[in-house]
Amino acid sequence: MAASRLELNLVRLLCRCEAMAAEKRDPDEWRLEKYVGALEDMLQALKAQTSKPVCEVINEYSRKVDFLKGMLQAEKLTSSSEKALANQFLAPGRVPTTARERVPATKTVHLQSRARYTSEMRKPKLDVRKRTGVAGPRPGDEKQSAAELDLVLQQHQNLQEKLAEEMLGLARSLKTNTLAAQSVIKKDNQTLSHSLKMADQNLEKLKTESGTAGATTQKSVNWLLWAMLIIVCFIFISMILFIRIMPKLK
Repeated sequence: MAASRLELNLVRLLCRCEAMAAEKRDPDEWRLEKYVGALEDMLQALKAQTSKPVCEVINEYSRKVDFLKGMLQAEKLTSSSEKALANQFLAPGRVPTTARERVPATKTVHLQSRARYTSEMRKPKLDVRKRTGVAGPRPGDEKQSAAELDLVLQQHQNLQEKLAEEMLGLARSLKTNTLAAQSVIKKDNQTLSHSLKMADQNLEKLKTESGTAGATTQKSVNWLLWAMLIIVCFIFISMILFIRIMPKLK
């Protein structure tokens, strides 16, 4: 199905927001926040359309918009540790927005912001060491600590992705079970309707047969009554004749 004009505009604006998020911005930059707000309005309008995209595409758009919104909220936090922690709970998109992207732009932005916040957390420690005259760690130790930190952050990221995959699998399983239950209920309703229809037809036939049987029975009773009357009359006349004839024979 061809994309609507609203969806094309949403994709263009989403690409623009992803590009702005990947760039180094001034603290007073306000356009990205306004663009993300416009993305939310366009996404709600797209969901309300009758010819909207499939559910998976809508969910991917929502995922990317929520990521950009969460990234802006994380940037407003005061400490670098809070920013890094908030960044860990963000879920970037899984599918590239355009065909030219090999990796989703939101995932690249996520990695860049994570590295930036990690660097900001290390910077105060280095400044304190410089002011106090304490020798900094050896390059090998610093690389090892950085590698350990990156490993911890990667483990958190993998855990979040695994949880998201499990939730998606549960949602798909629930959808499949719901559709199966709807199909079974629909078949049961059809069977029940057919049974009710057959019961109505049998009731009509029973009424017709009962009427026919009643008419036949009534007709048979009438003939039997006439036959008994005739027999009684015959016996009565025979008795009279017998009574009249018998004295004469004496």
